[in-house]
Amino acid sequence: MSSTDGRHRTRLAGERFRRKTVDSNGMDLSQVTLTMMRYAVLVAETKSFKVAAERAHVSQPGLSMQLQKLEELIGHSLFDRSKKPTMVTPEGEDLLAQMRVVLRETERLGQVTSERGEPSGIYRLGVIPTLAPTVLPLFLEELARACPKVELRIEELQTAHIVERLRDDRLEAGLLSTPLAIAGLDEVALGEERLFAYLSPGDPLAKKKSVREEELSDRRLWVMPEGHCFRTQVLSFCASARARAPKLGAGIQFESGSFETLIRLVDSGLGATVLPELVVAHLPEERRAAQVRPFSGEVPVRQIGLVTSRRELQARVTAKLFGVARPRVQAAIVRSAGKATRVLAPLGESDG
Repeated sequence: MSSTDGRHRTRLAGERFRRKTVDSNGMDLSQVTLTMMRYAVLVAETKSFKVAAERAHVSQPGLSMQLQKLEELIGHSLFDRSKKPTMVTPEGEDLLAQMRVVLRETERLGQVTSERGEPSGIYRLGVIPTLAPTVLPLFLEELARACPKVELRIEELQTAHIVERLRDDRLEAGLLSTPLAIAGLDEVALGEERLFAYLSPGDPLAKKKSVREEELSDRRLWVMPEGHCFRTQVLSFCASARARAPKLGAGIQFESGSFETLIRLVDSGLGATVLPELVVAHLPEERRAAQVRPFSGEVPVRQIGLVTSRRELQARVTAKLFGVARPRVQAAIVRSAGKATRVLAPLGESDG
């Protein structure tokens, strides 16, 4: 074969490759890189070019330059830079969704090549704030030993945000209160945590061995803010209690996302609250004896569950997580022997 023929065949092969990287609208996407797409997804998640650059460990001008080039290549603006925080444009929503698919499939390619070895790669776990301080410490160290090559990234998020990220493949799993019964998501229970009444010092109800939920109706009941599933659970159980945040004084209304703050409010003589079992377990013994009371009748419980997307790629890590977490959670809670339990739904009717 002559050198002229060889050059001709090389040119034809190059043209065929170029045609494959041009989409149906005539755009040449051969210069779009995974790095560009990762930067775009980071900006969408953080709503900030500065924060995205910090997370990517690059300079902000460098990241901005890459994203400008990406937008030129695809022919659309991904972000509205005039708004603070930075917002994704309407046309950018679909483009970023597809970029996430490409990045996840690329990650899957690496996982397929190492399936016969130890689990590795990034594992993203979302945890609701009311479980993070009590449940995570039960199993994290053991999970790290079981999966030494896995980079575990944990985010504290409310239930709605965990569900959204599971659907978008931005999380591998969520640790939250179940059952959710949401299409496209799988859930397994780790255990059922009892709920207790927490009373102010000297409250007459503390003279009783147990309290009925309706007995809390004439007390200010401190609850979590809107968006926390624990608020929904408490108010659905304490139906006769006020379904709004109590007031501290004239014109002062207060809600807290921290159990510690709710405990301190009650300790100062301001009403009552409801606490989950693993929070109660960390109270001093004398305070538990004086201020914590179980509920009469059916035992209210919240179910602790592990939720995953059915497209979840890190199934082996999820299996190890379940195998480590479930016995640890089971060992930390006390089963209500011989008593009927009532699992409180974490989502209200408006939550879907």
